[in-house]
Amino acid sequence: MTKEFFDDAAAYLPDVCFKEPPKLGLVLGSGWDLSIKSSDIVVKIDYSDIPGLGKTGVKGHTGELVVFRYKNSNIVVWRGRRHYYEGEGWGPVVLPVEILRRMNCPRLLLTNASGGINPALRPGDFVIVRDHINTVSQNPLIGPHIEEWGERFPDMTNVYSKHMKDLLHSSAKEIGQRIMEGVYVFTTGPVYETPAEINSYKAQGGDVVGMSTVPEAIFAHACGIEVASISFVSNFAAGIAGKSLCHEEVLKSGAAAKPLMANLLDGFLSRLIDR
Repeated sequence: MTKEFFDDAAAYLPDVCFKEPPKLGLVLGSGWDLSIKSSDIVVKIDYSDIPGLGKTGVKGHTGELVVFRYKNSNIVVWRGRRHYYEGEGWGPVVLPVEILRRMNCPRLLLTNASGGINPALRPGDFVIVRDHINTVSQNPLIGPHIEEWGERFPDMTNVYSKHMKDLLHSSAKEIGQRIMEGVYVFTTGPVYETPAEINSYKAQGGDVVGMSTVPEAIFAHACGIEVASISFVSNFAAGIAGKSLCHEEVLKSGAAAKPLMANLLDGFLSRLIDR
């Protein structure tokens, strides 16, 4: 992963993307695709047209960069993400974050769908990520040190912003949505976890499990971007519900929760811009 890899993507984007620093970057994961809507669109670009990013290979991820105006501020939305399991390395996974850094975007909210490990969780619940466990033993900062990305050995004690977590809590309270904080366990995928693996992650303190988010969070935090993440529990993790797992269940659960997702994010955006 080289600086030149990202230069090509940045050069493709219109100048208006870099004219005014956005207030927030937002990555919409599985199930969250249509949770942000705006008629005041500044830019809309397909992922397949952006050098180095390419079309997302996951059903339910539109693959579209949208810049829109919200209360006289720019918000950058990545509708869908690339995943490490797609086999193209870390470049496409963290390219959206690097573009946000070059836009001088100060904050990033990552969304995802996950499997519930904590017995207190049920499908349909929301979890604000307070910390994570990286089971992959890999991360996008491995390789030559690029000074623009921060320290060679970045501290990961406080990856997830307390301020942004508080805003998410307030937004959930306003709409009467139960929400908790938890630890997100990152696995490579594309296979779902085994019941034995889930038991191991539970013993380690994991609350939810998924195949995304952590690489972007690591990269953004190292670059000095304020990070928060919210996870939608789309299903029980392996071995808990006693049935097989499938992506269609993830999409079905997300579709049913779209009104809640939209209200939750709208409340978050409103509080973020007003403060």
